[in-house]
Amino acid sequence: MRARIRRWGNSLALRIPKAFAEEASLEDESVVDLKVVNGKLVVASVVEPEIRLDKLLDDVEDHNLHGDVSTRRAVKTEER
Repeated sequence: MRARIRRWGNSLALRIPKAFAEEASLEDESVVDLKVVNGKLVVASVVEPEIRLDKLLDDVEDHNLHGDVSTRRAVKTEER
């Protein structure tokens, strides 16, 4: 299949046909890795690990838990 490169602001853009996007499991806001290999543009999807709050909180322990941080004096309404 042939496609046309178009200007998008100061960059160039390439539309990915729906059938190709589906086969490559790409959707809006998908992250891809771009590189040039032997003069050819290679686009590869990047599988990002799922970030879950419960998994992040599993790593919180007494030794790596910090207290409150103050960056300025309290405002009158905060002193109550």
